[in-house]
Amino acid sequence: MIHKKTRTYIPAHLEIKWETLEPIYKDLLERPINSTEELVQWLHDRSEIEAALEEDFAWRYIRMTCDTASEQLLADFQYFATEIEPKIAPYSNELNKKLVASKYLDKLDSDKYFIYLRGVKKSLELFREENIPLQTEIQVEQQKYQSISGSLSVHIGDKEYTLEQAAVFLKDTDRAKRQEVWEKITTRRLQEKEKLDDLFDHLRALRHKVALNAGFENYRDYKFQELGRFDYTPQDCYAFHEAIELEIVPILREQAIQRQEALGLETLRPWDMDVNTSGKPALKPFNNGGELIEKSIQCFRNINSYLGERLEIMKDNNLFDVESRKGKAPGGYNYPLSETGAPFIFMNSANTFRDLTTMVHEGGHAVHTFLTADLELNDFKHCPSEVAELASMSMELISMDNWDVFFDNGEDLKRAKRDQLVDVLKTLPWVAVVDQFQHWIYTNPDHTAAERAEAWLQIYEPFGAGFADWSGLEEAEANLWQKQLHIFEIPFYYIEYGFAQLGAIAVYKNYKENPGKALQQYLNALKLGYTKTIKEIYEIAGIKFDFSAGYVKELAEFIKAEIDKL
Repeated sequence: MIHKKTRTYIPAHLEIKWETLEPIYKDLLERPINSTEELVQWLHDRSEIEAALEEDFAWRYIRMTCDTASEQLLADFQYFATEIEPKIAPYSNELNKKLVASKYLDKLDSDKYFIYLRGVKKSLELFREENIPLQTEIQVEQQKYQSISGSLSVHIGDKEYTLEQAAVFLKDTDRAKRQEVWEKITTRRLQEKEKLDDLFDHLRALRHKVALNAGFENYRDYKFQELGRFDYTPQDCYAFHEAIELEIVPILREQAIQRQEALGLETLRPWDMDVNTSGKPALKPFNNGGELIEKSIQCFRNINSYLGERLEIMKDNNLFDVESRKGKAPGGYNYPLSETGAPFIFMNSANTFRDLTTMVHEGGHAVHTFLTADLELNDFKHCPSEVAELASMSMELISMDNWDVFFDNGEDLKRAKRDQLVDVLKTLPWVAVVDQFQHWIYTNPDHTAAERAEAWLQIYEPFGAGFADWSGLEEAEANLWQKQLHIFEIPFYYIEYGFAQLGAIAVYKNYKENPGKALQQYLNALKLGYTKTIKEIYEIAGIKFDFSAGYVKELAEFIKAEIDKL
């Protein structure tokens, strides 16, 4: 069994309610600090209470997403969001002031604490008392997306399926079946269009107000600062979009033409984009959630025994919920448990190839959680997404050479690898579209729902619009953005997938050349948590933090060559 770290400051069985928390925060605020050693101890004590609160919040979120129909689990989550977080926020700000004002601050190890202190100073700049109730309201409101999405299902034949389960039929070799299922899924989504538009309009207005309160013209500029994007600017994001349109879209357009010819179709429609062009049935790498977990453990063990042992520990401690079911929130995630030092993996498996890639992706995050578990301060584990997603996306590619655990048949294994490499390229335009769309949303804060739909289409089209013909399906195309949870719940968290995908391709390129060295560099980078800049972490991983057109072209050519080998 996993055992939580021994607490040295707060009570071992602290009940999470404000009456028990406030005395701890008061002690931290009022405690005299008379030496560098006392300042370091103060940082450790603050870290301990923050880790305890993060883990408590994690379990509330996990339980709520595992059963979105439970009013009690939703109430438990909302209690933390409405009764705990708003009361902690002003104390945290005062603690940050106390730290920055300490005469011993300059005596701290500048190399060790640079990243942490940079973040503290930025938080102080952004903090506004009047934003606390707004941020609480945003936290509660954005969870409504999960409740709406988690309740969606369709009937196919005489059976009811979640939308994730129904999507499996989009790989069916029977085109009429694919079209029928695609139309059912799309119709069901469109039935919630107005409800989700209203929800998003409300969230956008709240977020814009937060930005104005903090002295920014728009939420985009505020969010870049809040996310701690010290290493790149909005202009760099636009450069990334241009590089993807220039270097990746032509490759995918060429592949779409090959798909059309292989399927013998006059035109590709949205329901033709997931079926395998070989005419063979969809890949089936496992039969149920239990088998997915067991095979993933074996796959990771075959890469490196340490990796397999991490997933084994999670299995032994019931830290997986992988099966899709009605009432479960959509999507997948790896949620770190700050005190336990292990994570929880959540996903919606429908026994498909995509579920295999989701598992190895979340497994990469899980390994990262374990590698950073013993870092000195809880904040050192708070990696920016550009680093967190490098961990997961690299694992998707590194693990491929051990996918024979999932596929006994050599041809199926080749198909799986090819599909994965094509998906790597397909990810990049979608990331560019979602990111550029969010730039537009928040720099045009007074837009209507109709204008938003039109902006989505204008942004989506130059990136290939999924390389399908949407004639007669314009409403569905204009509404595709509503499928993306991040837009509702984690605004601006998406470009990171693009940067990290480029990084992951570079890690994989190194891995093909020298597996042992590349794996060690990758693990060495992840162990750092967030104690170095993004650029430095990428360099330790043996790669570059670079999204210029020339670098994108080099990596795209490598992936294309790998695809051509299969």
